[in-house]
Amino acid sequence: MAINKRLKPALFRAIGICAGLVAGVASFASNADEAWFEEFKSTADDRDLYRFLYALPKGGDLHNHLTGSNFSEWWYQLATNKKLNGGYEYYTRVRINNCVGYGQDMFGLAPYLMYFRNLQASSYQALSDCEKGEYKKIDALNGREKAAWLDSLRLDKKHEGREEFFQTHWQRLNELGRNPYINAEMLVKNMQAFAREGLTYLETMEGTRFYTRVDGSTFAPDEVADIFRKRLAEPDALATGVTARMQYYLLRFIGNAEEDLEWIYRFVDANRDLFVGVNMVGREDNDKGHPQRFLPTLRKLRRDIPGVPLSIHAGEVDEPNHHVRDTLLLGATRIGHGVNLISDPDTMLLMRNSDYLVEINLISNLLLNYVDDYSQHPFPEYLRMGIPVALSTDDRGMWDSNMTDEYFVAVKEFNLSWAELTSLARNSLAHSFVDEATKQKLLQDYDTRLAGFKKRFQRSGMAGLGDLVPRSHSFICKQYQLCEFSTPLMAAN
Repeated sequence: MAINKRLKPALFRAIGICAGLVAGVASFASNADEAWFEEFKSTADDRDLYRFLYALPKGGDLHNHLTGSNFSEWWYQLATNKKLNGGYEYYTRVRINNCVGYGQDMFGLAPYLMYFRNLQASSYQALSDCEKGEYKKIDALNGREKAAWLDSLRLDKKHEGREEFFQTHWQRLNELGRNPYINAEMLVKNMQAFAREGLTYLETMEGTRFYTRVDGSTFAPDEVADIFRKRLAEPDALATGVTARMQYYLLRFIGNAEEDLEWIYRFVDANRDLFVGVNMVGREDNDKGHPQRFLPTLRKLRRDIPGVPLSIHAGEVDEPNHHVRDTLLLGATRIGHGVNLISDPDTMLLMRNSDYLVEINLISNLLLNYVDDYSQHPFPEYLRMGIPVALSTDDRGMWDSNMTDEYFVAVKEFNLSWAELTSLARNSLAHSFVDEATKQKLLQDYDTRLAGFKKRFQRSGMAGLGDLVPRSHSFICKQYQLCEFSTPLMAAN
């Protein structure tokens, strides 16, 4: 139909007015839809806000180091329970005798002057008499020693930070983290705890090498993968309703990292039912692990192997640099941390309204001193600039925190709207590396659970949340004076 030229301006003005009215109605409807949440935020105290967020349906945790995600109490339970840990006995260093020589772990020489370094019995038996005198069975620790042992695996003191975390926590765990039965059990414990918080997906970082048998010999990688598969198929794991997958980690700064990457890439390709991606881990301020080091290797691998998803730590460093940009060049579609992305405006523009996701770790970034306080964190800028983001827990066991803590900090510190809050969960599922059919099922389930939660809360308020009570996490307790949450419930999470 031809339109009279004189009528065109008037018609276009009318269309514009109608479009504006439609947009205004949609905006009004959206604001009205969120009014209940804004009213709740304005009247709720911290305890009610925390309970609300604990009960809130959530999506997944995409940035989760398995051995760093386990609470100290869980480590103690499994270190001292042969029925659950595969029949292993463990010893820990409780004194320094100034013996000659000291042990070596897979990350290099461990500091000799380190209390609570853990060995399995086969390694203990190989020590000199002097060194044996430094160790004690973990299940024989007295009350004071046990409390110190538990504290040694978490950041619980003001002076502890980045160096304590990177240079002592993993070295203390030592052979506790090389038991596949313990790690498989820990995976299920995480699934159970996350299920209570309303998560339905977990994508954790772990490997299948360097695991040792009771006698000290080495497991084959395929054997370890099968131990994980078997544990995930047991009734209590299935009962969580949590879908669990793994990313295989690469320690980025070691001398043979390129060879490691080739082996890992091929192993993931051969075990895609369990492993869904590769992740480069390790201190980013060690320049030997810079991203472009791995570009030739990845290009060679991609010639022969269908794409293996990459989610790589980048921007977890103090200085401005182009590591996030270089990590995208490697083929990564998810960025772990991304704290210094804020100093690279060109890459920020590239990531706006894109398929690249930043895995945000608020508590980790604070405790490891990448920000001095939350007002410095770039998370709200990314969120409100249109860069896809999702909250994650990183090494939650070592912070003594959970996913609700991350949500609590995000809402309290940055005044998230209902649409922003719920986008975090959707992003965590939409950007997961799980197969498409499972992903769509998880997204549909999330929308159903969220609609039910919203309806219950709008009808019954706090009473509609039920009697779910979170454990008292030391992080939230200290930072926000929420210590009234009952500490005897700690074992329940």
